[in-house]
Amino acid sequence: MVYITRVEHFNAAHRLFNPAWSREQNEEVFGKCANENWHGHNFELYVTIKGEPNPDTGFVYDVKRLSIIVNEHVIEKLDHKNLNVDVNFMAGKLCSIENLVIGIWQQLVPHLPEGVQLHSLKLYETPRIFVEYFGN
Repeated sequence: MVYITRVEHFNAAHRLFNPAWSREQNEEVFGKCANENWHGHNFELYVTIKGEPNPDTGFVYDVKRLSIIVNEHVIEKLDHKNLNVDVNFMAGKLCSIENLVIGIWQQLVPHLPEGVQLHSLKLYETPRIFVEYFGN
């Protein structure tokens, strides 16, 4: 089994805020991330697929085609957007990096061609904070 990773980048703003809580409780739990005026990140998304190389091409899958899929179904929906307001697949969810990576997975899986297995997503919010997700 071979694993290959494509890295994509997007910028987005969000606010960590639970509407069922008071302002004080949100500020206590989420700190500066509960700022009413939002805050932004330069996200790095690592998309790892797995499989056996095709004997005719040597590829598990053409990474240029993978980039097109990721950009069309994820990056265009997220880049320079407000995750809380502009992103339909985040509607009604707390916009944590954990929920975001699950939402990205759900956006990608239906659009991958037969035989291409999504192995994992790694999403960097900052150089020191990232999540990894391996599916449900």
